[in-house]
Amino acid sequence: MVLAGKLFLIEGDVDADLHTIAAKLRGFKSEDKVKENDRDISLITEIKDLRLIGDSLHGTFIQDQLLEVYHHGERVHIPTTSEAPFFFVEQEQTGRIVLTIMEKKARANNIANQLSKILFITTGKIVEVRIEPARFERFHEDNFEDTKVIFFDDIDLPNIKKLSLYGSALADTSAYIDHLKHGKLWYIVLKSKRYGTVVGVTRNGVVTIFSKAKKEDFINYVLDEIIGLI
Repeated sequence: MVLAGKLFLIEGDVDADLHTIAAKLRGFKSEDKVKENDRDISLITEIKDLRLIGDSLHGTFIQDQLLEVYHHGERVHIPTTSEAPFFFVEQEQTGRIVLTIMEKKARANNIANQLSKILFITTGKIVEVRIEPARFERFHEDNFEDTKVIFFDDIDLPNIKKLSLYGSALADTSAYIDHLKHGKLWYIVLKSKRYGTVVGVTRNGVVTIFSKAKKEDFINYVLDEIIGLI
């Protein structure tokens, strides 16, 4: 089962720590009423399983949504519930707080905005991370042996926005060196030396584990390999 998540940063001008965040999130629950075929449906958004573990804060973002389905010639809406684990970590080097949401990119972005509203009343206080290109390149070269996919952005060749390489042992090819002269690493799929898992990482903090893994494996990988790059 593929595990995906995305990393975010709490804006630097926000005065927050893990205990303050925990106090604001603990017990949060909201309810929206919608009408569907003359019946009222309650859609709940809540945060559960909140717990401080060492220097990290873990929880689950739970949200009801209406899903449109086709039923006997009609399109009807049925309520569904999604659960997204998340965790905040205070970055050792800078003291800034990194949030990881274990969901695909679009859904993670939406949850990040909702958490920003809950914590800071407005959106825009939880933002995308950025990994510096040189640091991202060093991370890749530390896991050089089994790169499978590389995307390059910020290309200086006219009319070309992105370049890509697919295959095995890409880091040893002259094509990699040539592409690196014209752009920066944006997305890589590689095998982690430390964990032995096949992982995709983008420079804006999207992480996907393609190998068989559990939620705890994803959390440990992000804590050990990715947080320090931000």
